[in-house]
Amino acid sequence: MRTIPTVTRNLLIINVIAFALTYMGGVDAYGNYKLGDTLGLHFFLAPDFHFYQLLTYMFMHATFSHILFNMFALWMFGCVVENVWGPKKFLFYYISCGIGAGLVQEMAQFAEFYMMAANQIPGFSFSNIGEVARNSASMLNLWTTVGASGAIYAILLAFGMIFPEERIFIFPLPIPIKAKWFVMLYAGIELFSAMSNSGGNVAHLAHLGGMIFGFFMIRYWQRHPTTGYGRSDGEKFFDNLRNFWEQRKHGKNDDLNYGRDNFQSGNSHKTDWDFNARKQREQEEIDHILDKIRKSGYDSLTAEEKQRLFDSSNRGS
Repeated sequence: MRTIPTVTRNLLIINVIAFALTYMGGVDAYGNYKLGDTLGLHFFLAPDFHFYQLLTYMFMHATFSHILFNMFALWMFGCVVENVWGPKKFLFYYISCGIGAGLVQEMAQFAEFYMMAANQIPGFSFSNIGEVARNSASMLNLWTTVGASGAIYAILLAFGMIFPEERIFIFPLPIPIKAKWFVMLYAGIELFSAMSNSGGNVAHLAHLGGMIFGFFMIRYWQRHPTTGYGRSDGEKFFDNLRNFWEQRKHGKNDDLNYGRDNFQSGNSHKTDWDFNARKQREQEEIDHILDKIRKSGYDSLTAEEKQRLFDSSNRGS
C-alpha cells in the first residue's frame, strides 16, 4: 500500500470500508442493503432522490465481484494516471467523471421512464410526467444505482489517451494489445450492450457517460498545455526547456550577447563570471523543480515554481 499514490490508496480504502459498512447495515424489506439505498443514486423523480447521492453512489457497491473488479481496475490504472497527473488533478477527474456518469444515468432512466409511460398509458403526454411519477413512487424508489464503474471507465480512457501505444495483457487475449485499442474495445462492448439489451441498458450508458465526460475533459486539457497535464503536453514542455538550455549553451540568447558587448567595453572578466554564475544558479533551480515534478507530480509545485518553468519554456520555444 505504501507504493500506491495517495489519492488512489485513499479511494481504495474508502470504497472497501463503505462496502463493509453496507454489509453490516443489513437489508430492508425488499432485500436491498439499507446503506446502499440511502447513499445510492435514485431516479431524480423518485421521492428518495437527494442531490448528494450523485457523489455518494460511486462509493457504494452491490456485490463482492462488483467492488473487486472496480478496485482492481482503479489500482491497476489509477496508480499510473495519478503519477502522471498528480493527486489534485486525478481526484478532480475521478469525482467529476463519476458525477458525470451519474447524470447520464439519470437522463437514461428518464428516457426509459418516459417510454414506459407512453407505451402503457393511453393519451400520455409530457405534461403528465409529474403525476405519473407520483403514482409510481414505490416503483421509482427501486431504481437505485451504485458503484464506481463510471469513474473507473473514465480512468481506463485516461490511461488509453495518455499511453495510446502502450501494450497491455488482457485476459483472455493471448497477445498484448495497445491501450488505445483496449479502450475502444471496451467502449464498443458497452455501446453494443446498451443498444442490444432491452431493460438493462441504463448501466451501460452510465459507463459510457463517465468515458464521455473524461474524453472531453482530457481533450480540453490537451488543447490548453499550460495546465501542465498529460504526458504528451509534459513531453513538449520538457523539450522546450531542453531547447532553451541548449540555446544558452551555444550563445543564442540576449544574456550571452550582453556579455559579448561588455567584453568589448573592457568588462569581460566580471561580465563572464556574473553570467556563468547566474546561468549555473538558474540551471540548478530548474533541475530542482524538474526533480520535484518527477517525484511528486506537477501539482506539488508552488505557483512561483510553475511560473518559473513556463517562463523558461516560453523563452526557449
